[in-house]
Amino acid sequence: MDAEYNPEVIEKKWQEQWLKEKTFATGRGGDKYYLLEMFPYPSGKIHMGHVRNYSIGDVMARYQRMLGRDVLHPMGWDAFGMPAENAAIANDVHPAVWTRKNIDEMRTQLQSMGFSYDWDRELATCDPDYYRWEQLFFTEMLEKGLVYKKEAKVNWCEDCQTVLANEQVENGCCWRCGEKTQDKALNQWFFKITAYAEELLEGCKELEGGWPERVITMQKNWIGKSVGANIDFNVDGLDEVKISVFTTRQDTLFGATFMSLAPDHPLAAQLAAGTGQEEAVAAFVEKMRLKEISDRDVVQLEKEGVFTGRYAVNPMTGSKMPIYLANFVLSGYGTGAVMAVPAHDQRDFEFARMYDLPIIVVIQPDGEKFGPETMTEAYTGTGRLVNSGEFDGLENVKALESIATHLNENEIGNKAITYRLRDWGVSRQRYWGAPIPIIYCDKCGIVPVPKQDLPVRLPEDVELGKAGGSPLALHESFVNTTCPICAAPARRETDTMDTFVESSWYYMRYACAGFADGPLEKDTVNRWLPVDHYVGGIEHAILHLLYSRFFTKVLRDLGYIDFSEPFTRLLTQGMVIKDGAKMSKSKGNVVDPNALIKRYGADTARIFSLFASPPELDLEWNDQGVEGGYRFLNRLWRYVYALLPALSEVEAFAGAAADVPQVYAALRRKTHQTITKVRVDIEERMHFNTAISAVMELVNELKKYDPEAARSDKMLAALLREAVEVVILLLAPIVPHISEELWFELGNEGGVSYVPVPIADVDALVEETTLVVVQINGKVRERLQVTCDMAKDDLEKLALASAKVQKYIAGKSLRKVIVVPNKLVNIVV
Repeated sequence: MDAEYNPEVIEKKWQEQWLKEKTFATGRGGDKYYLLEMFPYPSGKIHMGHVRNYSIGDVMARYQRMLGRDVLHPMGWDAFGMPAENAAIANDVHPAVWTRKNIDEMRTQLQSMGFSYDWDRELATCDPDYYRWEQLFFTEMLEKGLVYKKEAKVNWCEDCQTVLANEQVENGCCWRCGEKTQDKALNQWFFKITAYAEELLEGCKELEGGWPERVITMQKNWIGKSVGANIDFNVDGLDEVKISVFTTRQDTLFGATFMSLAPDHPLAAQLAAGTGQEEAVAAFVEKMRLKEISDRDVVQLEKEGVFTGRYAVNPMTGSKMPIYLANFVLSGYGTGAVMAVPAHDQRDFEFARMYDLPIIVVIQPDGEKFGPETMTEAYTGTGRLVNSGEFDGLENVKALESIATHLNENEIGNKAITYRLRDWGVSRQRYWGAPIPIIYCDKCGIVPVPKQDLPVRLPEDVELGKAGGSPLALHESFVNTTCPICAAPARRETDTMDTFVESSWYYMRYACAGFADGPLEKDTVNRWLPVDHYVGGIEHAILHLLYSRFFTKVLRDLGYIDFSEPFTRLLTQGMVIKDGAKMSKSKGNVVDPNALIKRYGADTARIFSLFASPPELDLEWNDQGVEGGYRFLNRLWRYVYALLPALSEVEAFAGAAADVPQVYAALRRKTHQTITKVRVDIEERMHFNTAISAVMELVNELKKYDPEAARSDKMLAALLREAVEVVILLLAPIVPHISEELWFELGNEGGVSYVPVPIADVDALVEETTLVVVQINGKVRERLQVTCDMAKDDLEKLALASAKVQKYIAGKSLRKVIVVPNKLVNIVV
């Protein structure tokens, strides 16, 4: 063993050995445990977010192996997507070449971190052997009515010739080229996720206790179940037009005094036509189109609207309600039209005050009475109906049912349940994605590609133009085909699938990565799934996780699997922050993990990323923290090196607590207290930072014992060997390279990966106590039961803090305190 710690040599040695021996393959027996981190997009370099995310997951995987479990811990690549096309255009390289080169580089980087992946299960979603199966899922879902095609409004960039997701539109402009986007109606393929809306909502109950409450709430809100009524409003002067509204507050219908429509409501232009408001409405619509407004913004948003020139008719009162376009109404929720009740909805109240619209109170709390002239805000509480015709006097909660029944009986509306969730549009007008397996035949119509003809391979002999857009439509040998039904000339679909499709089922494929006869080997997948613990960023709390839950239920119903939820537990780790902001190239605050590994080694990078903060909180980058981690590993190395001559001559102490000499009882107690603390921190709290801190404290305790003394004192040597082995095993999931090397140098065989986690000796945890007498001016005033060998300063503080002692010394001058450890505290006042 070298006297100096050399991480470069040590880490390379063990990484090569792990790969050669397939140390982390499954099949070693024990209960299954599936640990998975969200797989990365192969951008070419890992960043500190990757280091932290995968270090967290790796600790959990390694620890579970040491608990005797059969651990599945795979890695792969979310390899399709627009960034590859952008890089191809910018660097004049094919996306496939760029992606595969990046995968090779990132695989090397991940291996250099010592992550315990089973690399035989590696997959890349751009491989035909992977996406052929999601093409099969597509055709089977089409057969079941879970896939359909319809015209839909999309964000279109004419310059790039592609659809953009809402997140890719910045201030009305394309995120890539900066040109203004357009609303464009295109025929798009959709997955019918709404068919599972209720089950997705109910399934959230299964996630409680295993998922962060915040994520569950976000999922519930995204699904957005509302129970209420659909109501049809006639439009004065337009007999053929009705405006449908969904409301959960039909009890307030008598108080509806105006109507608010989303700026992009399909009736906006028709309503304004011939009213003299055409220009004002068109200008408002365009102004709102250039703004990014989400449902998170509308509460704080300053209310703004425009009168359309038309009036709706309140079906209960017959009164005319001016129709406005309003910026706080979203077309994606409900029908995009809202009956405005300003007396009982704050947004409507603010809008009514701004545009001087009438306010009618229809709910009064018992014992109170107020009117619009005295109101400073909407009343949203409960009460009894007033100004509501035959329903006056009813409790408003009961009136919900009564008025819904009335609407149904009079054919004005009906009871309804709606969801905020919308079907998943999966068509993308881009090249680098999985081809949609559809053929268009003039005679047979839309025809799915037969199973035996899958995969529909993405052709690689294409050229991407500088203007963007997909080259598939121009690729004649790809587009032109024959109909599988009638053999007539036909055309292929040239859209590709949303990359969220690939990431919605990859975790299942890992379980049977080598299976060639179908997408999933049912018994194997049922054995490994659901994933026991899934680790990833909070930014994926809605779409990826929701789509994965949807796909799981679909594949269950298609007969591929027998479970309904994909992930039993979820850990959403915090971001890596430097200089007050998330690390990013644009902010110039990026730390290169390669440089960190080269200078300090992977174990230092790992221990810093785990020690600086609990996993769920953001990690603030700190150069001194990195140095501190490196110094600790050096101190540990040097101490074990100094102890090695003594430790090599003994076995670790394995006797009873009673056999330990009193002089060494504190050492063994600290060893087993550390075991207890670390096991609780990792197994129950997943607070690796406090677990590391506890091990550091134990190392500091060990350094009180002279290595030379251990050479002549076999009991001390045996106790120190026990303590050092405990340190190594507790650190093994966190800093595996140095742990493997120290374990080896102690003469142990087989590596640390499957050595059981130490178990605390409960007898060793017992702290012996003694009775200490407290005297004040020679008289006994208190008796304290304290830990044996308590430090003088601690004993003095404890005595002075006693309530009995305080009674005798209050207001007096303290002259001296004499402490005799384990016996006496004498206070002179």
